[in-house]
Amino acid sequence: MAEIEPSQRGTRVVIGAGSVVDSFVKIKPVGGLGDVVIGAHSYINSGCVLYSGHGITIGNNVLVAANCTFAATNHAFDDIGRPIRTQGFQPSRGGIVVEDDVWIGANCVLLDGAYVESGCVIAAGSVVRARLAAFGVYGGAPARLIRQRGDSDAH
Repeated sequence: MAEIEPSQRGTRVVIGAGSVVDSFVKIKPVGGLGDVVIGAHSYINSGCVLYSGHGITIGNNVLVAANCTFAATNHAFDDIGRPIRTQGFQPSRGGIVVEDDVWIGANCVLLDGAYVESGCVIAAGSVVRARLAAFGVYGGAPARLIRQRGDSDAH
């Protein structure tokens, strides 16, 4: 069974019609005031963790493979005179947005400021921290364009 922790600051969790949030998915409303919104007919696979932070928006028909992390927040750490855990969080970089018809491979990490346009494919183990253009196939840490979907030379 998925686990959605209660919010102390009013974070909303909205899951669209026909979407599946699999067993062992954890949604943690921490690090900001953002909501978690998952569109229709999307699938969040087992072992994923979504930290609401500055907000996570996942579109329609999105496939998220096992063990992905969505971290829409970052700890503040610049004051060396104080423990990091007491310094709060950095300002928003825009949260995380995943548009429609995206496939995110296993063990990917999406960070605050990640914006994945429609039709993207993200290779397993990738780290996404910026905007990825529509219909691209991306991989690596940080994720870089490998090719465009539909390119006839890609076979």
